[in-house]
Amino acid sequence: MKLFIKTFGCQMNMYDSARIRVSLNALGYQDTDKPEQADIILLNTCHIREKASEKLFSEIGRLVKIKKKSALIIVAGCVVQADGEELLKRAHTVDIAVGPQNYHRLPELITRYNRQKGRIVLADFPAESKFDFLEPNLAQGASCFLAIQEGCDHFCSYCVVPYTRGCEYSRSAGEIMEEARRLVQTGAKEIMLLGQNVNGWHGDGAKDLGDLIRMMAEIEGLKRIRYTTSYPSEMTENIITAHRDVPKLMPYIHLPIQSGSNRILKAMNRQYTCEEYLRLIERFREVRPDIAISSDFIVGFPGETDQDFQETLDIVRQVQYASSFSFKFSARPGTPASIMKNQIPESVKTERLIQLQDLLLNQQKEFNLNTVGKTLDILLIEEGKEKGQITGYTPYLQNVHISGKKSQIGEIVSVKITNATATSLSGEPV
Repeated sequence: MKLFIKTFGCQMNMYDSARIRVSLNALGYQDTDKPEQADIILLNTCHIREKASEKLFSEIGRLVKIKKKSALIIVAGCVVQADGEELLKRAHTVDIAVGPQNYHRLPELITRYNRQKGRIVLADFPAESKFDFLEPNLAQGASCFLAIQEGCDHFCSYCVVPYTRGCEYSRSAGEIMEEARRLVQTGAKEIMLLGQNVNGWHGDGAKDLGDLIRMMAEIEGLKRIRYTTSYPSEMTENIITAHRDVPKLMPYIHLPIQSGSNRILKAMNRQYTCEEYLRLIERFREVRPDIAISSDFIVGFPGETDQDFQETLDIVRQVQYASSFSFKFSARPGTPASIMKNQIPESVKTERLIQLQDLLLNQQKEFNLNTVGKTLDILLIEEGKEKGQITGYTPYLQNVHISGKKSQIGEIVSVKITNATATSLSGEPV
């Protein structure tokens, strides 16, 4: 029996897909990258933006044409949580739809479907955490995701996460440490701690994320620690100083601001001001001068004026980002922003996004060019697209290509950077 999984969206979805794979492998399903050979085709979905949902339906249509007649199509993730019943109405070929809080029940749902041959939707929020049931993933490679927190209590006016992932839940420090040790024992050199609001983690056994990072740094064999995604007003001094005190914690922080206008931040229900955000950036750079900063931006939020947008450009110029993600505002059904007045025309959103992305891309290219001639430690992750090529990441999360052998994957090597573009680096091992 064969299993094909395609993942849309964020790192949390990638983490969930890895856990799903482990649970279905235990039932005898073997992985395949060819959907036409699969007995189960599973699509793990994202609902953050409108295009992500449309991509899902397009993908279902494509897969129906090539799948085996007996293959099950399962849709999982946030689209199901938001619109499970509507999904089954619109996509008649979907057999099982399961929300992100119920992945641990997939083996049961597949068994039930095979007995009853009736379509199934499961999108409730169970009292118990899915983390209590999902098997640990032991096959991620040299760089691994580890979810420590899920859900969000901030209720930004544009965001569906509180409705699809639920309220905030933090795993205990003991549970996290146990999984981290298992990952290291199976080859992980780097662990990325995940959460929709990762720096709001408050699990038993440690004071905050800063203490948890300090605990993880004691794991023998673990070389690098990262975390994403952070919420500005949840950033504590203890987390900030961890970047100074813990050599294993990489000099990179993803800190979304979304807009450079205080007026728009208030309309977004983002619980900080631009001034508070800039003070955080200044504090990070005080404790770790070489830290790389990345962010998220939304343009065209309802009511955004030309002046509001210029203030966003101003804050980008002031911070100087190493990399960033930027998007046009997408009205998600059920969110307060979807029914706000003064919706911005699509043409204006497009024009603003192009202008913002040009600025961000130039900053990213400049950051990469500044590494040329430097020698950086690179964690080698996987084979590259070219023959004899290995790719990895700098401490600043830049993608690097070098000539090497597959046997080097998992090693940390010193590389002199010889060339840089806006998206990647290349170099020679020292």
